Amino acid sequence: MNMTFDYRFYLSLLRRRLHYALAILALSTVAGIVLAYTLPPVYRAEARLLVENPQIPDELAASTVSSTATEILLAIQQRILTHSNLLDLSRKFGIHAEATGMPEDAIVADMRNRITMALPGMELRTGVVTVSFGAPTPGESAAVTNEIVEQILRQNVELRTGASGGTLDFFQQEVKRLSQEIGAQNARILEFEQANRNALPESLEFRRSRQSAQQERLLQVERELAGLRDRRQRLADLYEQTGRLGPTLDGLSPEQVRLEELRQELASALVIYSPDNPRVRALQTQVAALEQAVRQQIGGGTGTGTLSAFDLQIADIDGQIDFLAEQKSLLERELEDLAVSIEATPANAIALGELQSDFENLRVQYDQAVQSLADARMGDRIEVTARGQRIIVVDPAIPPSEPAAPNRNLILLGGFAVGLVGIMAMLFLTDLLNRTVRRPAELVTALGITPFGTIPYITTREEERRQRALTRRTMIIAGVLLPVLIGVAIYLMMPSATQTTSVEGAAPSSAAEAPAEN
Repeated sequence: MNMTFDYRFYLSLLRRRLHYALAILALSTVAGIVLAYTLPPVYRAEARLLVENPQIPDELAASTVSSTATEILLAIQQRILTHSNLLDLSRKFGIHAEATGMPEDAIVADMRNRITMALPGMELRTGVVTVSFGAPTPGESAAVTNEIVEQILRQNVELRTGASGGTLDFFQQEVKRLSQEIGAQNARILEFEQANRNALPESLEFRRSRQSAQQERLLQVERELAGLRDRRQRLADLYEQTGRLGPTLDGLSPEQVRLEELRQELASALVIYSPDNPRVRALQTQVAALEQAVRQQIGGGTGTGTLSAFDLQIADIDGQIDFLAEQKSLLERELEDLAVSIEATPANAIALGELQSDFENLRVQYDQAVQSLADARMGDRIEVTARGQRIIVVDPAIPPSEPAAPNRNLILLGGFAVGLVGIMAMLFLTDLLNRTVRRPAELVTALGITPFGTIPYITTREEERRQRALTRRTMIIAGVLLPVLIGVAIYLMMPSATQTTSVEGAAPSSAAEAPAEN
């Protein structure tokens, strides 16, 4: 540690190598001067933009553009930094007109390095945006910066109106689509109701009550039909046996009266005689002959077209039976149809409920789409009239009076600092590379012994004289050479400085023309 921080030793090294140290310091300083005056000046005209809040509160009417100002500015930045746009800017202002062989990728990379856009934070809805462009002349810097500002304003309007217009178009198409779907769904419901009008759930109670009533009516018809059929059968049997419709002889023909008398005699004879008795046979023959005559009289008629009382009653009963049979058939068919419709009603109710549920869902979506369409129209109107969030120019770019780069003072200071660092590096390197023993500490390190005392190197008078002479010559040379080098460097830089001054003097005229072009 003592060897490392032995400042007296290093001061002695510096005295012995002072001419090298001065040479390093002179070279680094001259290099800094040359670098500071050879680097071309870069002017940066700066424009300031302000992102304003919407002029209409969101509680009254909100814009449909949901992107924040920073998101929109990032999108604008990416559009401005596109390959084609940067090439157009370079060609429009002739930025790389002299670099004829420069590839397009290099031109685009150079343009991107020159453009600077400082955006507000993502959490801020408002803020200041600074835009600048680095150019060798003030006028060119201001002109390009103002062109970029114009592009930012134009892109902002296009992005916001495009977003609001796209939202408006979407909801217009959505309302139209939902309207058509509602019409189609309504048509499907009507078609289903027409196809199943006898089996709809709203008429189920009526059909059930009618089914009960028609069942009672069917039972009544069946009872009446059975009574009529029994009456007809009894009437026919009675007439077949007696030849009359009742027990009285009123209204009978003489043949019928005689037939009734012979039947009574035959019945009395059969009680007394056997069936083979001649009297019984004679009575049977007479009864058969009179029955045949009565049948012919009743069936054949008199040729006047009139019907007997028996035929009239039988015809009337048959007519009632036919009517009731037809009524029964109609009732049975109606009951069968009612049973089928009642059985199909639950399935129809489910299907109709699904159709109506889809219709209600479409109607709710349609109402929401109509409300959203109204909001989209209002939001689009806000953006078209520039009443929403917008970007305005606070300070346009003007030609700067001083270049933004390079910082010549800093370069000069850096050259001097590099010389100092070079001197320190030289001292340390010469100390590390020299392995001879020059100090007591090095003697202890090299031999591993601790001496009782050390005798320093004693220079002769001749050595001291030569060292002093070398130091004087070095000081004289440094004192003369350093100002000469600085003067030569400044003289060599004079043409470029003069040219820069003339360009700066001509900048205001070109800068004044730049806004007129924009």
